[in-house]
Amino acid sequence: METITDFRPKYAGFWTRFWAYLFDLLIVASIGWLVVRPIFRLTGLDLNASLWYAPITIVSVIIFYTYFTLMTFFLQQTLGKMIMGIRVSTVTYEKPNFVTVLFRESVGRILSVIPFNLPYIIVGFTPKKQAIHDFIADTIVLHEEDYAKLQLPKPVEQPNQLHQPNPVQ
Repeated sequence: METITDFRPKYAGFWTRFWAYLFDLLIVASIGWLVVRPIFRLTGLDLNASLWYAPITIVSVIIFYTYFTLMTFFLQQTLGKMIMGIRVSTVTYEKPNFVTVLFRESVGRILSVIPFNLPYIIVGFTPKKQAIHDFIADTIVLHEEDYAKLQLPKPVEQPNQLHQPNPVQ
């Protein structure tokens, strides 16, 4: 049987996505420490409040969500994903629209509170390396410059046949 060689984008697995996320957390934390905290100190706002609705917590959450949403929408990747050479795409390999990105990031961050990060661990066990928020938003994460080589069977050419009407019974 003859085959055709095809190249498809390669899906980013758990560890690649994990390291990208850690880089992103480091970047977002750095923004907090280098920009937000000095502003809070200068204005005399409390930095030590541990309540979830404390001003420092609210500002940190806004920066966190804004970073992931805007970077993914405009560039299809965050800085961590850039470092790891991966990007977010729709399942049809197109750039996701703003609503899709907003939905994906919101669901992903809400699900991240589940113990042991189970919604993310399933990336290692799904065919397209999708986390739960990827399934819900119809997105995938792909390597930018790495492709999977596939050997597909060559379709058998059928000779043109004239359409024969069915005999009337």
